[in-house]
Amino acid sequence: MSSRRVVVTGMGCVTPYGIGVDLLWENIKNGKSGIKEHHLNEKHLVKVAGQVPLDIDTDKYMDSKEAKRLDKSIIFALIAAEEAYKDSGLNVEKEDRTRIGTIVSTAAGGLVVVTTGYKEMMSRGFHKCSPFTVPMMIANMASGKVSIKYGLRGPSKAVLSACATGAHSLGDSYRTIQYGDADIMFAGGAESSVCDFGIGAFTSARTLSKSTRPPEEVSRPYDVERDGFVLSEGGAVLILEEREHALKRGARIYAEITGYGQSSDAYDMVAPDPEGKGAELAIRNCLKEADKNPRDVDYINMHGTSTHLGDLAESNTVARVFGDRNKNSNLCVSSTKSMTGHMLGAAGSTEAIISVKAITDGIVPPTINLVHPDPEVADLDYVANKAKAKDVKIALSNSFGFGGHNAVLMFEKA
Repeated sequence: MSSRRVVVTGMGCVTPYGIGVDLLWENIKNGKSGIKEHHLNEKHLVKVAGQVPLDIDTDKYMDSKEAKRLDKSIIFALIAAEEAYKDSGLNVEKEDRTRIGTIVSTAAGGLVVVTTGYKEMMSRGFHKCSPFTVPMMIANMASGKVSIKYGLRGPSKAVLSACATGAHSLGDSYRTIQYGDADIMFAGGAESSVCDFGIGAFTSARTLSKSTRPPEEVSRPYDVERDGFVLSEGGAVLILEEREHALKRGARIYAEITGYGQSSDAYDMVAPDPEGKGAELAIRNCLKEADKNPRDVDYINMHGTSTHLGDLAESNTVARVFGDRNKNSNLCVSSTKSMTGHMLGAAGSTEAIISVKAITDGIVPPTINLVHPDPEVADLDYVANKAKAKDVKIALSNSFGFGGHNAVLMFEKA
């Protein structure tokens, strides 16, 4: 393994709360949900979603003409990338841009563009959809547009692994720097699947909550009354940098990535392996690379989607690897999807930012709406309903996707 070390020097996001890491973190640490009634067709059985506010100011990031030619997921990626770039203090004019790359991915691509284009074809003729349909819908275009905007000529690609997309994008960017193929990477994910087709398709798959509770109470991981996840949208990008390069330019270092584990369940297209074999392998691979013991980990940002099978499999796997509350009183875990909903391809990178903030601020975010803990889930400290002050030296972020794709990242105090 290369001795090149990789650190986080910039972070940016757009989420159901709006634009910016500070806004995200202020809401997360205070246990405030970003879930609201959606703006879609009232005939949907599912009534809530995590939508990026309609009034966000995109003019600060691109001109209105360009925005009309981009899918929302690409817009979210560009906003998050610019926020991360500004936060990092980088000046690409002074850098070797052949040594800066991009992996900013999406799980579903331009669903709105695809469905809109199809309707136009059916009503007006097969050659009558927008000429920008193809570049708007293809899943690699978030990376493409970020690299074009900043003139980045290093490695550029997209990683598609459903709900693990954002985490794999970070992990593969980490590897790219480790192996010497780049010194800096723009890494993360973006998603805009909250549309009639997206909500309808996930409803048909019986994965979304149909609860009639107040919107902020619908996502409730590990609670016995949970009935599915809440679909959400947004984008999150982190600037990853080779440590010596960051130190040389006097960059602020938020945290260091010290481990990355990957695996596959090889079990089912949608359901997780109930024994958590794939998740366990990814976690152990991550620990092995970092040369850490399970008891070294202070906090885990769980995948925790608020589905019955997923919550059981992950919690029992974590208890098996790290010990339950009786055997390991040091470990805290939480699902911040209880507040953000499930951002699909943007989930892993958003939760990576939250994990880094837990380290820098010494605060473990809560799992909200955990009122009646499911007796079937493992006995862990889920930080129920209220954040906890804690010296977090090492945090893991778990991401597990449809198709059995697993990715686990380790962040360590710089």
